[in-house]
Formats: sequence, C-alpha cells, structure tokens
Amino acid sequence: MPLVPLLPLFHRLNREHFAGELADGEGTALVAVRWSDGRMRRSAGLYRYGRGRDGRSISEIVLSRPLLEPLPQEATTSTLCHEMIHAWVHRVVRADEVHGPHFRARMEAINGAQQQFVVSVRHRFPVPTEPARWLARCPSCGLQSPYRRRRPGVACRSCCERLHGGHWHASCQLVFERAAA
Repeated sequence: MPLVPLLPLFHRLNREHFAGELADGEGTALVAVRWSDGRMRRSAGLYRYGRGRDGRSISEIVLSRPLLEPLPQEATTSTLCHEMIHAWVHRVVRADEVHGPHFRARMEAINGAQQQFVVSVRHRFPVPTEPARWLARCPSCGLQSPYRRRRPGVACRSCCERLHGGHWHASCQLVFERAAA
C-alpha cells in the first residue's frame, strides 16, 4: 500500500477526535509529523519530545515506513492516532504518563466514536523478527536468555530479588556469549 501524506491525516484526526487542540490558533500543528527514514523496524510509531543536539525544542510523531507501508491504510491511521494521544497527553493535558488514565480514556472515546480503525495500547502488526546474536547467562542460577545486542550491567532479576532483597548485585550480572549461528 503506498504511503499517504501524514499532515492532512493528522489535521483530520485532530479535528475529529481532539477538538483541534493539537494545533495553534492559525492551524499549525503543535507537533511535527513524518515518516521514518527506513531504519525504524521495531515500533510502528513513536512520539518524542525534548531538546535536540542544537538545543532546539523537539516535539514530533514518527511513523515506521518499513512496518506500515505493506499494511492497509487503517494501520497507519490507528498508529498515527495512538501517537497523537501521546502528544495530546503531553502537550495539552500536561500529564507525565505513558498509557495511563488520560491515554486510555481518550483511546476509548475515539474507539467509541467511530468504526473505521481501532486504537489500541499495543498493536498487532507483523514485526519481522531478528535472530538473537547473544545468549546471556546468569552466573548464579544458570538461566539463559537470548538478546539481540549486549546490554552492559544487566543482572538476573529473579536472583537479585531472591538473594539481594531486590537490589542489583554484581554477582547476578549476566554474562554474554555469542549465540550459535
């Protein structure tokens, strides 16, 4: 399915489900909206904010080109609306939550108001899986877990809880070994 321009879709969803609150008085979006450059392969979309390397304020929604391009239009609409709820919670409600009560209430209101798409906390889109490159082993209990990349300082949660009162301890730090190809 060809990619659709996101800004017109953003403005339509803003009018229909956010009472225009994600745009200023002149109709300019409060957040930038764009397709990813092709590297975003683990998440269908994200809302990010903060400061860039140059010190300028960042507030943007990025949708995954590789994950959403082969899917029907409803997947793009649903993902954009999900990320718009995050932007609304952050920019309008000014709450510090991820999928908390403000997010869930708005999601339920949007889903109840229309039947063209469904907004959910977690999407069910097919995500290509990448084989694990590393096997992490706990030196205390011997439990092994696959990882795609090495994670320094990670410890076995169950051993830390069982042996050290739930606090991180070096004796439980995972040892990473290359996974068999």
